[in-house]
Amino acid sequence: MEGILHALFAPGFGHSEPVRTAVLAGAVVALVSGAVGVVTVLRGQSFAGHALSALGTLGGSAAFLVGITPLWGFVTSGFIVAGAMELVGAQRRSGRDVATGLVLSTALGLSALFLYFETIANSTTGVTITILFGSLFALNGITLPAMILLGIACLVLLALLYRPLLLSSVSSELAAARGIPVRTLGVAFLLILALSAALSSVTVGTILSSALLIGPAETALRLTKRPAVAMVLAGVIGMVSTWVGIVLAYDSYRWPPAGKGWPVSFCVVAVLFTVYLLTDLGSRLRTVRVRQRRAGAPVTGQPLSTVR
Repeated sequence: MEGILHALFAPGFGHSEPVRTAVLAGAVVALVSGAVGVVTVLRGQSFAGHALSALGTLGGSAAFLVGITPLWGFVTSGFIVAGAMELVGAQRRSGRDVATGLVLSTALGLSALFLYFETIANSTTGVTITILFGSLFALNGITLPAMILLGIACLVLLALLYRPLLLSSVSSELAAARGIPVRTLGVAFLLILALSAALSSVTVGTILSSALLIGPAETALRLTKRPAVAMVLAGVIGMVSTWVGIVLAYDSYRWPPAGKGWPVSFCVVAVLFTVYLLTDLGSRLRTVRVRQRRAGAPVTGQPLSTVR
């Protein structure tokens, strides 16, 4: 047993404070991203989720520029950008996509400007790497409690809006006919989505955070069609994938090149992508088997001898 544990976990894994912090923060973010991601996919707002994740670069770069923790920059920029998307956009999905694209290009331009100012001010590119690819092993004791509280708030809000969100996702006209304020509900969900994107940006960076939001959700929806079950399943998939990615990133310091290690964000996303591919392959195989059974089944009401 000791040999197996030594092969799976590098020495000092269980005693490392950064690792324990990463495990807890990764679990919180994965559970939030899984639940929010399922609703995002059902509402057809995956592009908005990707945009809000990428636009976290604006808040993160501004936060470093003024000397505050990136988390609050991610959250603030997410709320501002989500409101801008809704103000510029329209009720139709095509209008939302146009608005998202316009806001995305503008905010990324500002992000490049802020990162340039930060680079020339401090003569380092470490800030850019931290914002774009996360710092799961570098979370401090102040950021973690804030992430836990924000994660709980996000899940509570999502639970309160769960039923009207699902109804408006299926049919906005029916939801409006039942007296549900569809436009206000859309704004509220964009804010929840922005908060979830901010949390995932802290862990795996703004470039890769959409994978944590959409990957587990899409995987879960391939395994079950029940939204509530899919939300729980997506959270578990994201959490386990994050933990496996943390183990791989920690163990990678023993791999060549020696002492360098692989980015934890890459390891997490690689595991998520592998799980998605395996699930997609299993889904395709099940579809082929169902079609083969239907093609070989006798037609009801005809003698078996007449069926070819």
